[in-house]
This record gives sequence, structure tokens and C-alpha cells, in this order.
Amino acid sequence: MSQEWIAGKNPVIEALKADRKIERIMIADTSKKGAAQEIRALAGKKGIVVQEVSKKKLDELDAGVHQGVAAAVPAYQYAGLDDLFRKAEKQNEDPFFLVLDGVEDPHNLGSMIRTANASGVHGVIIPKRRAAGVTHTVVKTSAGAVEYVPVVRVTNINKTLDELKDKGLWIAGTGTEKASDYRQMQADMPLALVIGNEGKGLSRLVKEACDFLIEIPMHGPVTSLNASVAGGVLMYEVLRKRQEKGRQTP
Repeated sequence: MSQEWIAGKNPVIEALKADRKIERIMIADTSKKGAAQEIRALAGKKGIVVQEVSKKKLDELDAGVHQGVAAAVPAYQYAGLDDLFRKAEKQNEDPFFLVLDGVEDPHNLGSMIRTANASGVHGVIIPKRRAAGVTHTVVKTSAGAVEYVPVVRVTNINKTLDELKDKGLWIAGTGTEKASDYRQMQADMPLALVIGNEGKGLSRLVKEACDFLIEIPMHGPVTSLNASVAGGVLMYEVLRKRQEKGRQTP
């Protein structure tokens, strides 16, 4: 199993709190207080070796913006679809999954994982090819949320959507043609929300596999939103509707 680096104060702290396997931690020899002190304390309780190194040494790791701390971890372990269903069942909630059809920017992937964690998504599904995977950039951008949101990597998104349908999920995709206002979407049911590629949107076959399409009305001269921003709007709409339904249930 290859080694990867988690860089940055919050990602390392969240990895420690989530009990992710950590081989060792490097902290800049100039970092003594605040988050660095918390990391030392958490690592000490878990018996993880902490090395004090120069900032130059951390720069040489090529782990992104490290903020004076980096942790060596085994390569990210992707989850399976069953893990997502188990998480929803454990929380006694209808499954709510985020499916990304060819999102290529790791910053967008990280941002959406972070929002997924905050909005009640039980897991994220991404394709193996022509899409961003979970890298140190994704971990950093997610601010550690990737430790709490399982990510599944599949060979074929279309087949996966068919499998989700067989398990009782409705598939909502983003689009413009024959799409309804996202605020009219029914969300208090087992649901998979599909977000498309940053430039091309949903592929034709994925769009055809969706049970219904939704769009975010645009009132300004710009005709589209960043993928992670659009995903955030839609994820929180699902959360809002589910919370509203919960308040109405006796």
C-alpha cells in the first residue's frame, strides 16, 4: 500500500479524531502553540510518532499548503456501496447519496465532500476514469470532512445508478432541458443527487438514467454556477425539505 500525505492543521486534527491510521506526523520546529499543540496531544494519546522538522523539509513533501504540519497515512481506502446504505440505516434515515459524473477539479470534489458532510449526505460516488480521485488536495479542501463522508469509486456510473434504482433510490440529475425548478423537487425519499462535469454537465447516458432533472434558476447575466456551488445549493435544499418533513411528522 502506497503512502500519502495529509497536510494542514484541520485535516490532520480531523484524521486523528476519526481514528484514521497515521504512520507519523511531521510538525515544523517553529510551531509550538495552538493547533500544533493540540495535534501533539492527540498524537501522544494514540502513540503516534511526532517529528519536529524544518519548514523546508515540509515544503519538499509536495503535499500542498501544509501550515507547518503533515501526516503520513496509507493510501486512501475507498468505500463500497453497501457502506453508504449501512450508514443511512445506522442513522435511521432514507439514503441520500451524491453522485459526481466526471467532476475533474479536486478543489470542487473536496468542497462538495465538505458540504456533503454538513448537509446530511451519507456518501459520495465518483467514477474511476476521467474524474478527480481523493488526493491530498481533496483532503485539504474538504477540511477533513473526507474522514467522515465515505467515497465510493465505481467503474460505470450508469450501472451504478441502475443498481441504486433497484435498491429503491430515486435519481435526480442536474440539467436545463426538461428540468424543473429545484425548489419543486421532492426530497423526503431515498435519493441520489447527480452533479455533472464542470464544463459539459451530465453525460447523455447518465442524464437518460435520471428519474427527473432539476435546475437552479439564474437571474443574472452569468448562465451557470460553479459545480461545487450548485451542488451545495441542491444538497442543502434536500436537507431543508427533509428537516421540514420531520417537523411535520407527529
